[in-house]
Amino acid sequence: MLSRTDDRTAFVAGRSPRTALWVAAGVATCGFLIALEVTARHYGLPGPLTRQAREVIFAPKSGPLLYGSMALMMVVLPWRQRFVAAGVAVGIDVVFFLVRWVFDARMMFGNGALWVVLGCAVIAVTRRTGRERALLLKGVGLGLLLVTGRKTGDTWLLITSKTRPMVLDQYVAVADHALGNPSWFVGRFVRATGPIGEHLLDYVYIQLAVAAVLVSFYQLRNVAAERRFPSHHLVRTFLVIGLLGPAIYMIYPVVGPIFAYGAGSGHRTVANLWPDAQVVINAPHAMPFEGTVSRNCMPSLHTAWVTAIFIHSRKGPRLLRFFGTFWLVATFIAMLGFGYHYGADILAGVVFALTIEAALRSQARGWDRRGMRLAAYGATVFTALLVSYRCLPVEMARYPWAFGPLLLLATASVIYGYVRTSAFAPPPRSPRPPSGPRRRPTSCAGAVGADQP
Repeated sequence: MLSRTDDRTAFVAGRSPRTALWVAAGVATCGFLIALEVTARHYGLPGPLTRQAREVIFAPKSGPLLYGSMALMMVVLPWRQRFVAAGVAVGIDVVFFLVRWVFDARMMFGNGALWVVLGCAVIAVTRRTGRERALLLKGVGLGLLLVTGRKTGDTWLLITSKTRPMVLDQYVAVADHALGNPSWFVGRFVRATGPIGEHLLDYVYIQLAVAAVLVSFYQLRNVAAERRFPSHHLVRTFLVIGLLGPAIYMIYPVVGPIFAYGAGSGHRTVANLWPDAQVVINAPHAMPFEGTVSRNCMPSLHTAWVTAIFIHSRKGPRLLRFFGTFWLVATFIAMLGFGYHYGADILAGVVFALTIEAALRSQARGWDRRGMRLAAYGATVFTALLVSYRCLPVEMARYPWAFGPLLLLATASVIYGYVRTSAFAPPPRSPRPPSGPRRRPTSCAGAVGADQP
């Protein structure tokens, strides 16, 4: 019989590979943030660590995002502690509000939420032990990853504007003729809706992270009771999309129709055409673009994120499913109607999201073959889309009746493969119990039933 010491040693040894994996991931994340901070400083920009540290005292950029991160952290707390944490956050924000009002400073809430998250980290280190400490630290890490991911993305976008003076908008604008130039069409539609429609769509567009928090909170609602996180949830997909997407921006810099062909950047690079007149380009080429506008169109990560929200809301109640559908449709209309994206990069964003989601679900299921084949197929289609936009834009605009349906069919094939493979695939069947010798019934009713033909 093992003693208590031997049992504890076996438990620690059994968990050491997972602990080493978490430590390696933490070290890699810290190294990446430090490298990004140094790169941003090289270009005279504040890095993600500096931006996050300032929000401890100064007015945050997005208060709803900080409260959303606190909500994600609170999934590991029981309900009583959730109410206490929320009350402390609101109280701290009231004090900050009064101080800023006295000194006539910029007004924004959210500092209290960040203080509560950091305070829970201190409590986890100083007042918790064992699994309770690990669970609370995971919750804190989940909340901070959401905020840090937003700051990292902002820094990435600023770096793209500094390092990529040439943009490829002409290629994508010409290729978009195969899809009927949806940005120009939807842009005129949104303009016709007036200020009410524009304000509603603008709110949906900028509050994407809040929608993600609502869906994630539903998925993680049982963490405090079960004392563990599910194998796959929305935050994982969000983080991977945000990590891989900006790297493609460096390869394929595109600013969007409102900036390249409209008045969105404050100056006209080509002409003020969007959304009143179509762009006619016979020989597309890379064109110079000045200013601090981010080269964040190809692929559309907004599309990828809202697609992930829609996917993960499918397993929720009817209200959550309606919410996910509404946010998906409204975000698509906002991206096209405000001229932030072309139709071509929205298709690329859908394929990008489904590819990542399929790979993560496959990993959660033990690297099943069907999921990995779908991820490989999605990566192939995504690469083919980007290459075709770059190498065949004139042919795509010349033969829209052929290339338009082909682009939609390629995207639909990835969607169909995901629905068949990942979203609604039946769970693996549990093994049947070994069949043993059947016992003859001993009751009178059973005996009579057995003798009947």
